[in-house]
Amino acid sequence: MTRALEFGWFLPTSGDTTAYGVREASVEVTPEYLLRVVEAAEAAGFTYMLIPVDRRCWEAYIAGAFMAARTSRIAPLIAARPGYVNPVLLAKMIATFDAMSGGRICVNLIAGQAETELAAEGITYAKEDRYALMDEEVEILKALWTADGPLDFEGRFHKLEGASITPKPVQRPHPRFYLGGGSEDAWNLSAKHSDVHLFWGDLPERIAENIADIRARAAEHGRADDIGFGMRLQIICRESEAEALEAADRLIRDMPEAAREMLKRRTQTSMANRRVQQLAAEKGLWIAPHLWTGLTRFRPGAGIAVVGNPEQCAATLQRFIDAGCHSFCLSGYLHDAEAERFGRLVRPLLVERNPGRMAA
Repeated sequence: MTRALEFGWFLPTSGDTTAYGVREASVEVTPEYLLRVVEAAEAAGFTYMLIPVDRRCWEAYIAGAFMAARTSRIAPLIAARPGYVNPVLLAKMIATFDAMSGGRICVNLIAGQAETELAAEGITYAKEDRYALMDEEVEILKALWTADGPLDFEGRFHKLEGASITPKPVQRPHPRFYLGGGSEDAWNLSAKHSDVHLFWGDLPERIAENIADIRARAAEHGRADDIGFGMRLQIICRESEAEALEAADRLIRDMPEAAREMLKRRTQTSMANRRVQQLAAEKGLWIAPHLWTGLTRFRPGAGIAVVGNPEQCAATLQRFIDAGCHSFCLSGYLHDAEAERFGRLVRPLLVERNPGRMAA
């Protein structure tokens, strides 16, 4: 099954920078700056916008509503996290957002956060219980969005008697689910529920193997053709390779090594974080031509970056397309300027290489 290609961008609600550790290079979070990023992403042809939920970030649903009200096409990708919001209220929130935005919301399933952050926010479920709770809550969301009448539900964590919501979502049968993660629990949850599983940066050949694995798991739920795959990556594109390499180096060269050790301790329970750290340890700064691990030393999450001139960046992304990915959730520094560069320099090359799979 050949899917249309889609590209998402990142809304930096905890701040932006061209050089970590350098105050003068930082951009403060303001509504005006976030709007500049959103407008640049929409103009560049991005179809969705990932809104983060780290403790340092602005609240995602409010930021997403602000974003949707000021745009006409791009859709917020906003997290559903187990235990944070009652699932009936969450179903109503998302359906209302969907109705008021004209069908512009996607749901990002996140269960594998840092344990210290969860403890700080009062979430006491163990990791395996969080995945079980998320499975149950997604079942409730889907059932409420598609039910013709009142819903009864009895599970391990929730019991509902005669539940219903108004309005129903505009998107049918419901908004799309995305999930990024590298653990067995994450893969099994994606196989059962996700429309798109987003891998973090890795080698294209490894991604092809992982796609086959998750698709086989999805087949057990009768969903082999329902699930799609994508990459969560950084991108540093400049007119020349030398300029791109300089921009990449500037991002990390002022960060102290102690920050790297702190990151390892913070993310040690995350399988996806451990994988990117493993790649960096085994292969150094470059896991493949134009795939750079520098940001993984100091930034949690998907820190592997595509680095190069427009042709090099397009060719690297094409390797993941050829491996079976159709969705790309990207970010870069500064986020308004990098979005513009992607739309102007890289996207046209991908349109040319993939005829009929994305709008020009």
